[in-house]
Amino acid sequence: MTDHTTGSQPVPPPGNAAPPGPGPGTHDNRRQVLYWRLLARLFDPEEQATLESASLAVVEDIGLPSALLDPQASVDSIVQRHPELATEFDGLMVPASGPGPAGGSRDRAAEVRRAALASKVLLNVFASGSGTVTAGQLARWQSDAGWLERALGCTPGQLRGGRTGPGATGPGVSPTGTGGRGTAPGLSRLIPAIGPELGALEADLVKRMHLREVLADPELAAQLTPSMSLIEQLLRDKNNLSGVALANAKALIRRFVDEIAEVLRTQVEKSTVGALDRSVPPKRVFRNLDIDRTIWKNLTNWSPEEERLYVDRLYYRHTARRTTPQRLIVVVDQSGSMVDSMVNCTILASIFAGLPKVDVHLIAYDTQALDLTPWVHDPFETLLRTNLGGGTDGTVAMALAQPKIAEPRNTVVVWISDFYEWRTEPLFESMAAIHRSGAKFIPVGSVTSSGRGVVNPWFRERFKDLGTPVLSGHIRKLVHELKTFLA
Repeated sequence: MTDHTTGSQPVPPPGNAAPPGPGPGTHDNRRQVLYWRLLARLFDPEEQATLESASLAVVEDIGLPSALLDPQASVDSIVQRHPELATEFDGLMVPASGPGPAGGSRDRAAEVRRAALASKVLLNVFASGSGTVTAGQLARWQSDAGWLERALGCTPGQLRGGRTGPGATGPGVSPTGTGGRGTAPGLSRLIPAIGPELGALEADLVKRMHLREVLADPELAAQLTPSMSLIEQLLRDKNNLSGVALANAKALIRRFVDEIAEVLRTQVEKSTVGALDRSVPPKRVFRNLDIDRTIWKNLTNWSPEEERLYVDRLYYRHTARRTTPQRLIVVVDQSGSMVDSMVNCTILASIFAGLPKVDVHLIAYDTQALDLTPWVHDPFETLLRTNLGGGTDGTVAMALAQPKIAEPRNTVVVWISDFYEWRTEPLFESMAAIHRSGAKFIPVGSVTSSGRGVVNPWFRERFKDLGTPVLSGHIRKLVHELKTFLA
């Protein structure tokens, strides 16, 4: 008869035969105990004595530290004491590539181990509790959220928005941890659902923290890790800060801006500054010499007797590029729902402003418009001049943007908003007029790192009919569109 207890082992058989290991049913029961404990702790912070004791027996029996069951222990602290677990947490919920075991058999013992590790990460992240949050608790949660992102095959911070990296899409995530092919949901569908939820959890923790008191204490402020949720709160509260608190807030914003800029700069890479201008004769210097073309064009001068090629003309490569400057006008809705897009696009505009022959203008608006072009090279100063919140009236921003379109064929207008406007029809007519003038108009519903956003259906349908569908999703899409136009 199968032993259904979680900690005991079957009675050894007589003689010298080795005792058999736990059977499939025992492994399944152990995994279920761990998941039942996970669900119980997520919905009720009180301990269930039976589940706790059974889970402890499972964890100890499979050779894992009992600290995995301690809600106060962070994943970082466990990994510091048991460094060998770091590799197990990485990609924990991403199935291995390639075909499964022969005959479709499952490594049920490994599933139990994964269940214990996954339960620790999930419980630390999603059981965030209630009440006041300290800077240390926020830092610990951010660290644990980073381990969850690593378990999903992403880089820390990637799913919550902001810092991005490789692994945004990938293989599926298996509920059992083994990842049968064709049965696991794809990360491309899972990440957009998880990312915003992680961001919402982080935002809730930031709101529950006495931020002003934390910022006023340099030691506590040093424990904070900049994130999109924290930056949003700092930008909203910046006018109420002064002295040490304001200096610490600026330092956090600067750190976050620098981190995002580094990621976006690698995505922009070295954009070309214009097409080759073949009307300009190539400069006759050695570095421009086209060796292959020179040999090909002089093959008729080959002497078989002398085995020598006589060159009567040298050919050079064209290197001059068209110098017509491109104008990039970025208009950003700075209402509270667009903070992620505001931060990303402000930094992106500063990167494109650093490219040669690209003239960048930046306008932010809610019910009033603000021309931020003088500070476009410094996203930090730009963000400090924004005022998040309020309604949206795009017509005031359009009044600033239209006079900047001097040469429509060399101008691209990027409009980032959820398009829930007070004056819908007048604004759309102005946008359609820009499109008809020959300028490239790119309506953007969201430019976030998680790829989540909401767009007014009225505008979405009309942009589609106009032939300029709303670009919505990951910021890489906008980078690609802009590089294509500016090339």
